[in-house]
Amino acid sequence: MPDTVLWFRRDLRLADHPALHAAAQAADGGRVLALFVLDDRLLNASGAPRVRWLLRSLQALRAATDGALVVRHGNPANVLPDVARELGAASVHVTADAGPYGRGRDEAVERALEVPLVRTGTPYAVGPGSVTKGDGTPYQVFTPFSKAWTAHGWPAPAGDPPPGLRWARTVDSADLPAEPDLDGVELPDVGERAALQRWREFRDDALDRYADDRDRPDLDGTSQLSAHLKYGEIHPRTLLADLAGRRSKGAQTFRSELCWREFYADVLWHHPESAREYLRPEYARLGYDEPGDGFDAWREGRTGYPFVDAGMRQLRATGWMHNRVRMVTASFLVKDLHVEWQHGARHFLRWLRDGDLASNNHGWQWVAGSGTDAAPYFRVFNPVGQGLRFDPDGAYVRRWVPELAHLHGAAAHEPWEHDDGYAHDYPRRIVDHAEERAEALRRYESVRRR
Repeated sequence: MPDTVLWFRRDLRLADHPALHAAAQAADGGRVLALFVLDDRLLNASGAPRVRWLLRSLQALRAATDGALVVRHGNPANVLPDVARELGAASVHVTADAGPYGRGRDEAVERALEVPLVRTGTPYAVGPGSVTKGDGTPYQVFTPFSKAWTAHGWPAPAGDPPPGLRWARTVDSADLPAEPDLDGVELPDVGERAALQRWREFRDDALDRYADDRDRPDLDGTSQLSAHLKYGEIHPRTLLADLAGRRSKGAQTFRSELCWREFYADVLWHHPESAREYLRPEYARLGYDEPGDGFDAWREGRTGYPFVDAGMRQLRATGWMHNRVRMVTASFLVKDLHVEWQHGARHFLRWLRDGDLASNNHGWQWVAGSGTDAAPYFRVFNPVGQGLRFDPDGAYVRRWVPELAHLHGAAAHEPWEHDDGYAHDYPRRIVDHAEERAEALRRYESVRRR
């Protein structure tokens, strides 16, 4: 009976795992070696919150495999052939990777292996690159992509691990490294069990209100599944199967948000350069300012705009930021401080526990007006107006900006309007939003006229 290797990557779970089923089927009664490779190319590009999440998720996966998970550290193109030879494996099984680095890495591993590298399944409901227009070209606009994605459909969940699965235990494992210091950042529970529990709580308690509550950072109105999805502790197919019989506006909106994640992955598949370059190259000529004191103030949450500062402080304290606030803080950097989106995208990836290249960087391009289906160039989020609208009682600001905790209600969004607004050393506004909005529009219009 042949043994096989299951190389885990962004699929740190056992349920609904097509590659696990394929590995077990290929073993045909033999053993499956559960393997994870700590790849310095990925670790060095990940911020401390993501690394800690990954290490805790691996601990959970090791427990779920009854201690059988093997961890190795090194270049996968060197590690995989060594492990396959040590085991005498007949094949190596993976979930297909859609990212630019992952695709190149897997090609290198495939060349180095002496046995087949078998790709089964995808981290997405529909594999990136699978949904195209009638002429075979990719979609550039979300709404038609969403319709085609829905029409394409996706497989049913793969179910629990196959009965009779036997884990191989004859290959030595390295110890997991120590967790990086997060300077007080606390992460929620991590792993497949925690992901399923969070989904059930959200589904049963908040899903029906999601369409109304999702833009309110002062409420617990979002699923907060993004990091669980990032590491594949739960598959979007599992969520979509659960949503299939639900017709509420909240369920429809949540399904649409899952589709946005798939849309951005599809864009990155077709345009791998868009991870760092402008999808609309004319915007590279906009005439941005170099990051300076304003950029430092933005990163540290001391711009003098409470809604922006609350978001940036939430990011540093938790490794997460509400999506509405992500848009507002991004707009402030690009259109009030005139700093290129790449600087902000890198900062987010450093601190976000759910940092995902496709979703993060294309979200930034959306705000900057340079991406697919992007916000129009003249849309400049008003940081005060957004706060008053989506945090109407100021609770979100008071939670993350303690210097303003003495201001009641909406007053927390406009401390300059109150005699005691700066009583606790909250910083003054570093720019005038109206002036910088006008300057941003001038720069955008100059590019459009060329």
